[in-house]
Amino acid sequence: MILAHKIALDPNDRQATHFAKAAGTARFAWNWALGQWRDQYQGGGKPNEMALRKQLNAIKDEQFPWMGDVTKNAPQQAIKNLGTAFKNFFEGRAKFPSFKKKGVHDSFRADNGPQVKGADAVVVDGKRVRLPVIGWVRMREPLRFAGQVKSAVVSRTADRWFVSLQVERPDRAVPENQGPAVGVDLGIKALATLSDGRTFEGPKALRKNLKKLRRVSRSLSRKVKGSSNRRRAKLKIARLHARISNLRKDVTHKATTEIAKNHGVIVIEDLNVRGMMANDRLSRRLIAMRQVV
Repeated sequence: MILAHKIALDPNDRQATHFAKAAGTARFAWNWALGQWRDQYQGGGKPNEMALRKQLNAIKDEQFPWMGDVTKNAPQQAIKNLGTAFKNFFEGRAKFPSFKKKGVHDSFRADNGPQVKGADAVVVDGKRVRLPVIGWVRMREPLRFAGQVKSAVVSRTADRWFVSLQVERPDRAVPENQGPAVGVDLGIKALATLSDGRTFEGPKALRKNLKKLRRVSRSLSRKVKGSSNRRRAKLKIARLHARISNLRKDVTHKATTEIAKNHGVIVIEDLNVRGMMANDRLSRRLIAMRQVV
């Protein structure tokens, strides 16, 4: 059983710069491999992620020597992720992979590899984690789960860095929940209404912060492109969007956890939320519902 714990990091300036460089390397590898995949496929070839990883390894020292400044897992795992994206596309579970932009979902991954060889690439010690090349980085809290750390995904939200640690633990039987059955009706005014009459109110995070979001957006539009002021304004908007997202996630996680703990059978309506999002008057209110579904 693999469990993940996402923890906020507290890197210094040097470490934060290294994270940005590693994330940029992973993004470059994804875009390079996607371009190669497309060109080879159009030329009649049958590309795959393993062949592209070997191709990149053969040329990176000569053409992309700066890749050696970060962990080799960053570009390799990016191409592996691209292979998974194509598999999901061909099996009808996802859209065709697209090129990544700088500053959007920046992340990179470091693997521990087999338990005997290379198992110490990522090490957790209390409220710090050791990552390849960069070394020890402080965490805001200790790891919740005991077990072998399999990998670490470092990601950025606004100006904050996080690490998601995947831990392998022995499988264990889940005790059967003997609670009563309950029906859940998702709504717009209330996030969820249970068949026993209980309701969970939505955070209305966007509505409460919409005035501030419009103000900072107008401020951004007045900034000169490429300037430091524009970069700071974009960061302010990113922080506000992160706060709105966290408010929604907090309410959703608390509600779903309480429902799951106290009920043995949960019945929920099958809603086409994606289709309902096409209604401009309802789309803002349906975002929280979409997270639950």
